Amino acid sequence: MDIKDLIGEATEYDKKEMLEVKKPKSWCKSISAFANGMGGVLIFGISNDDIAIGLKNAERDAEIISEQIKVRLDPIPNFKLSFYRTEDNKKLVIVKVFSGDETPYYYDGDGTKIAYQRIGNESVPVDRAKLKELVIKGSAASYDSLKSKYNFDDYAFSKLKATYKQRSGNSFEDSDYESFGIVDEDGNLTNAGALLADESPIRHSRLFCTRWNGLDKAPGIIDAIDDKEFSGGLINLLQDGTEFVKNNSKVRWKKTSDGRLEMQDYPERPVLEALVNALIHRNYLEVGSEVHVDMFDDRIEIYSPGGMIDGSKIQDRDLLHIPSRRRNPIIADIFNRIRYMDRRGSGFKKILGDYKIQPTYTVDKEPEFYSDNDSFLIILKNLNYKREKGKATIKSDDKKATIKSDDKKATIKSDDKKATIKSDDKKVTIKTQQQYDILLQYMVPQKEYRLDEIAERLGVKTTRTKTILKGLIEKEKVEVVGGNKDRRYRLK
Repeated sequence: MDIKDLIGEATEYDKKEMLEVKKPKSWCKSISAFANGMGGVLIFGISNDDIAIGLKNAERDAEIISEQIKVRLDPIPNFKLSFYRTEDNKKLVIVKVFSGDETPYYYDGDGTKIAYQRIGNESVPVDRAKLKELVIKGSAASYDSLKSKYNFDDYAFSKLKATYKQRSGNSFEDSDYESFGIVDEDGNLTNAGALLADESPIRHSRLFCTRWNGLDKAPGIIDAIDDKEFSGGLINLLQDGTEFVKNNSKVRWKKTSDGRLEMQDYPERPVLEALVNALIHRNYLEVGSEVHVDMFDDRIEIYSPGGMIDGSKIQDRDLLHIPSRRRNPIIADIFNRIRYMDRRGSGFKKILGDYKIQPTYTVDKEPEFYSDNDSFLIILKNLNYKREKGKATIKSDDKKATIKSDDKKATIKSDDKKATIKSDDKKVTIKTQQQYDILLQYMVPQKEYRLDEIAERLGVKTTRTKTILKGLIEKEKVEVVGGNKDRRYRLK
């Protein structure tokens, strides 16, 4: 049976073989998670291996489901019950839960009151940061609109004023503090104002930039070529970040019939758009996590705390048709006023479009986007990078021979004798190497991942995922954390 025949285009779903009347929490937590996220579908009468076994009394079960949702969920989410009859006359109950506006939606029973969220194919309790985000969403507010604990008179906004004048041609008036949302109607500094102040008091609003030596963070003779930690207002962070990338990039050129053609490692506009996205749309409720810019020989990785605001995964979406939804609308509006972004949510289009018009662009250089529930990653490829072939030097009968080996087995002849050598790395298929690359780019430093999360990201079975992880563990790229029952994986 194809699950899509039952749930349509829904990307979140859960299934139960039967209705556990005496254990409503076992399925009500999925209702809570769907309502707190982007919605979803719960199917009763299907086994874990997607075999329709049906319900003995679907009508009675539907009544119990409806009643339990009304009793156990607070507030009651918007949902729709329907029946489905299979070709072999098995009857299923389908519960479609809509994304809610009155978040958080709690499961209230058994002496507990817990809000849930979807992570992978599980419904798990929300953490403190996510709960705060849901509370703010349910109050029809946003983090950046809330009153901060900082006094407006104690902070200066000279960078904002100067940038506004330079980029818009208009002078910043005193009345703009309120109209921009930097202070509320009572003159209190908002969180948006605190983030935009010259010396921002919000400590975790920082930017860590590192130019690593090589293609990864593995320790070597020189781990990092350059690294900076920036703090201050958001405009300072944006300008400091773009300057760091520029200083650690190169511009190649070649003569043409009417001048010369410049070929940048990284086009300026995509770098700016990626940094704007990371700073403006990050989740500032994630205390202890900052925006990171990691530059390698072949790419830039820009990481920010907080996934897509609707709970979806960017890698599953059509990048050219994503509606504009802003986690921090006041900050986004201010950056629009100073012409660092627009309101139409076209940042991804600009990144992709600007890459495609570069003279050195090829399909393998296309930017990549990944997200999960609490992180967002943009990968910009170095347009001038070319992977160099490996070289090995051997001696035979006092004669030196040099061969080239792209991490593959090479065969040479010397004095009519054939010798075979192997590179340090084991030979792997192109597909396996691609899966290695996807996983290493997806994993965030210091974060631990379950096997099922990694399998879902790769889109393969857990048995194949174990093989991929084993290869990366042998390469000392990934390490295991915890015991067999609670095993996790993280970058080494």
